[in-house]
Amino acid sequence: MRITKLMAMALGAGLLCLLAGCSRQQGPAPATKTLKITMIAKSSTNPVFLSALTGARAAAKELSAKHHLNIVIDWRTPPTEDGQVQAQRISQAVNEGTNVVLLSCSDAGKVTGAINDAVARGVPVMTFDSDAAASQRFAFYGVDDLATGERVMAELARALGGKGKVAILAGNQNAPNLRRRVEGVKRAAARYPGITIVGTFYHVESPQDAAAEVIRVNGVYPEITGWAMVGGWPLFTKALLSELDPSRMKVVAVDALPAQLPYVERGIAPVLLAQPTYLWGYVSVEKIVDKLVLGREVPTINPMELVRVSKENLGEWARQLKAWGFTDVPPQYLQRK
Repeated sequence: MRITKLMAMALGAGLLCLLAGCSRQQGPAPATKTLKITMIAKSSTNPVFLSALTGARAAAKELSAKHHLNIVIDWRTPPTEDGQVQAQRISQAVNEGTNVVLLSCSDAGKVTGAINDAVARGVPVMTFDSDAAASQRFAFYGVDDLATGERVMAELARALGGKGKVAILAGNQNAPNLRRRVEGVKRAAARYPGITIVGTFYHVESPQDAAAEVIRVNGVYPEITGWAMVGGWPLFTKALLSELDPSRMKVVAVDALPAQLPYVERGIAPVLLAQPTYLWGYVSVEKIVDKLVLGREVPTINPMELVRVSKENLGEWARQLKAWGFTDVPPQYLQRK
């Protein structure tokens, strides 16, 4: 009788344990794997890179839930462009145990050594927007810069009727992606006998510095009728809305974030060639997870497609920006067809 009671008690305890979901072999739940992605863009004051950060964080959240990870975006972008500072921050991140670096290069020559050192120490590096093609980075995501410059010039020539005096706004002279875009603008301009390039103008890549450079150059060269902007820096301010007369001057620029859309509405910028900058972060994080977590093959070059934004699709593009989480989209554009 005593044995029977003990057996019954054991059987009951086992049943309770089963119902409660416990098991002698279960043990503690496995720890969630952390993937730390150090993201170093060119400038933390440039809205295009803040939108890339928004995309990276969104991808990190979604992919963490999907793959049972803890993906952390470690934002180490300097306030202003400085390739040497970027190199230092790569080294610091490696020393502090980051898993991977995601970088937009301000100066490929200054960061290549730091990239190669990181890779030699077991930390892979991916680039976006501005590449360091001679380095040991495993992949790049961004537009074809030469083709982008050619498209800027082609759109501007169309807006000017194939003739006029054109200035090129070029940002950081050391940025490899911008140099290629300038080359593309000049190559395309050579196809239009009526187009003359008055000069290429570099500047600190802040909206205020860029707008000041446009105003300065317009004063020196009053004959300018068009601006080919390989980045849309000055259009993040309202300063040029009153400075530029759309009846005598046209702008075609790269990028089309919310603050820039009034220039399309006013006709100052009949066309903006939008880099979906949110995707710089989102797609890059996807590629990193593909390679490091899922063991998939990632192409070395991952092309980003430009989006042509004009009055005809201004509403559609504004709604896309809103869907990506931009909170500063002018509401009047959201209602447009």
